Amino acid sequence: MQNNIFSGLFVGQNLVTIKQVDSTNSFLKNLLSNSKPVPEGTVIMAEEQYAGRGQQQNTWHSESGKNLTFSILLKPRFLPVEAQFDLNRAASLSVYDALHPLLGDRLKIKWPNDIYYGDRKLGGMLIENTIQGAQLKDSVIGIGLNINQENFPAGASNATSVKQILQKDYDLTLLLSEICKKLEVYYLKLKAGQIDLVRNTYLSRLYWLNEVKSFESNGRVFNGIVKNVLPNGLLLIEDTNGQQMEFNLKELKFLNK
Repeated sequence: MQNNIFSGLFVGQNLVTIKQVDSTNSFLKNLLSNSKPVPEGTVIMAEEQYAGRGQQQNTWHSESGKNLTFSILLKPRFLPVEAQFDLNRAASLSVYDALHPLLGDRLKIKWPNDIYYGDRKLGGMLIENTIQGAQLKDSVIGIGLNINQENFPAGASNATSVKQILQKDYDLTLLLSEICKKLEVYYLKLKAGQIDLVRNTYLSRLYWLNEVKSFESNGRVFNGIVKNVLPNGLLLIEDTNGQQMEFNLKELKFLNK
C-alpha cells in the first residue's frame, strides 16, 4: 500500500498495514525468507500485535488501534558487524526526533533503545540483524510506542503514552511517517560515514546521563554515573570512587527509587 505522506526516498514507500499479527518483526522476517525480494525501507504496520517482543523476552502489551506497532526493513550492508549498535542509535534517535516537538526535553532515550518520558516508558524496540561474513545483511527494526492508549495492565506500572501526557489523540500514520523520515536521515548519515555525529547525538539524548543514580549488577546495588556508550554499545558507568565499568544489557538494571 502506497501512502503519499511518506516523503522520504525509500523508508515507508512500501507500507503494508495489517489488522492483526503476532509480531511485525516475525511477519517481516517471514517475508524475507520467501524467494521474492522485499524492498529496503518496507514498513509493516499492525493495528493489533498480540505477541510483540521486547528486549530479554519481554512481552509488549498494546491495545488494538491505539498505538504504533511496526517493523522496518533495512539492508545496512555497509556496516561491519562490530558497528551494529549504530543502528540502535539511528532508530532510537528517529523516534526521539519525531516525538520531541510534542513532548519536549523530558523525553529521553534509555540505553539501549527504550523511549522514556521522565521515569515512564513510552516505548521500545527490538532490532534483529542477519549477518553475512563480517557485514550486516538485513536488519528488521521493530518499534512499539504507546500513543493513544490510556489504560495499561497492572504489570506495566511505569508505562505512559502520548495521550496520557498531553490529553489528546495523535494521528498514528502521521507519526509513523515522521519516524520513517527521521530514520532515513540518520541511516543515510551512517552510510555517509558520519558515525561520530550519530553517536554523539545519541549520547546527548541519554536518560540519566551525567547524573548520580542507583544501579544493580549481579546482585550488587551501587551508585554511579552514566558517562558514555562505547562504539560496540556497552554502557560505561563511573562509580562514586571514580572506577569505570562497562556493562551489556543483561548485566545491568536501572533502579528507580
